[in-house]
Parts: sequence; structure tokens; C-alpha cells
Amino acid sequence: SPDGRGEIFAVLPEGSVGNGLRIGPTGTLFVADYAGHNILAVDPVTRFVRVLAHEPAMSQPNDLALGPDGTIYASDPDWTAGAGRVWKIGRDGRAALLASGLGTANGIEVSADGGTLYVNESDQRKIWAFNLSPDGALGGKRLFAAFPDFGLDGMRCDADGHLYVARYGKGTVVV
Repeated sequence: SPDGRGEIFAVLPEGSVGNGLRIGPTGTLFVADYAGHNILAVDPVTRFVRVLAHEPAMSQPNDLALGPDGTIYASDPDWTAGAGRVWKIGRDGRAALLASGLGTANGIEVSADGGTLYVNESDQRKIWAFNLSPDGALGGKRLFAAFPDFGLDGMRCDADGHLYVARYGKGTVVV
């Protein structure tokens, strides 16, 4: 509240552990539940939590990005193997594997114009850019940026197209 008091907005299902959050265009709060291999949806009015997508093949959905059409993109790191993937979750809740063979996929974001999907690899300290087609398919993978030190975490784009990247261990956000 404006006076600084907080309250619990929603309680996740037993065994769920929330990580990345995004608010959709209608106010729905989407939660990456890495323990349950779920993408959860929280109604903004009733605060009812439902499983939008459950995908047992996910290692642990971590961060989320939203496309202009409401499609959700989820990073899926496998920290033990140093590997990662990217999943697409349609508005119908169906999950589809979009990319594999990545390093520890963590931060993920769709560009302001909806034409690029950025995915970073925390441990490998690289940011990849993919062309994002209107149907949600990926192509044209290219290295966008690489860093000599410290890990990468969450990312967001602003309306002007700038990409903001949290650098854990360094305590900074780079643009």
C-alpha cells in the first residue's frame, strides 16, 4: 500500500516454488514454478491460482517473457548439467520446446517490437538473440553480448528497445 504495508497476494499450491513473474495484459500474474514444472496463472481479482501449463520434461522453469500476442516464453536451466532450453507456452496452456542445447538459460525477454527473443546463459555469461516469427517460432540465433566475469540473471526491455540485464555477483544492472 502507499503507506508501506504489505500483504500476501496469493498462496501457491503445496510443493510449488515461484521464481520468475510476469503480469499479462489482462492483469493475470504468471509464475514460473520450478519445483512443480509448472507455469501458474493467478487471477488479479480473485487471486485464484491455477496451473496454466505442466510440463514434466522441464528441468525447472526459471524466468518468463511475454510476446505481444500473450504467448509465454520460459527459460529452463539445468544447473547440474550446465545446460538449458527455452519453452513456448500458448494461451491454451500447451508447452512446446523451442530451443535446446543452450548453456544455463536464465533471463529471457521479448523485444519491444516483438521481433526478437533474448535469452541469457548465467554461467556462460552470454546473451543470445533469436528472430521471433509471428507464430512464435525461433530462428537466426546470434550472439548479442558476452561478459568476461560475473553471472547473468533476469532481463527486461523498455519501450525504446533497451535491454536491461541483472548481473549477480557484481551487483549491477547493465543496459
